[in-house]
Amino acid sequence: MKITGMIFLIIAGARGFSQILAYLGASQGLAQSVLALPLPPILIMALMQVVILILGCFMESAAIILLTMPIFVPMIISLGFDPVWFGAIAVLNIEIGLITPPFGVALFTMKAVAPPGTTMGDIIKSVAPFLGLQLLAMILVILFPAIATWLIP
Repeated sequence: MKITGMIFLIIAGARGFSQILAYLGASQGLAQSVLALPLPPILIMALMQVVILILGCFMESAAIILLTMPIFVPMIISLGFDPVWFGAIAVLNIEIGLITPPFGVALFTMKAVAPPGTTMGDIIKSVAPFLGLQLLAMILVILFPAIATWLIP
């Protein structure tokens, strides 16, 4: 109950933060500032993914979505990218962050349910194939956007 309460508190704080940003217009202002930079759109999108990956190492996924999407989605739409495609990439990236050592939140969950005698090193080593597969999936979705958007008419 204690962990669930902490997660709900993080989600509530993130939700409040995103609402305040939207109400004050900070989301739009930040989006316009970033869009004014002389960078190619794909580089801006890549930088967003780096931010999501770093946050994924330290935060719960719902909190990351509530914090970043009110800022990132207007930018993605202004850059001309499909928001569904971006969302698919972002979700894959959040999942990668959750199992990325040394602070991946899911690693500690795995340690808690692992048999006695399992070290954190064993868990980190066992995550490598999953990281590789998730990176491959993300690269495929980036290169072939139809993978994520084929159901959209």
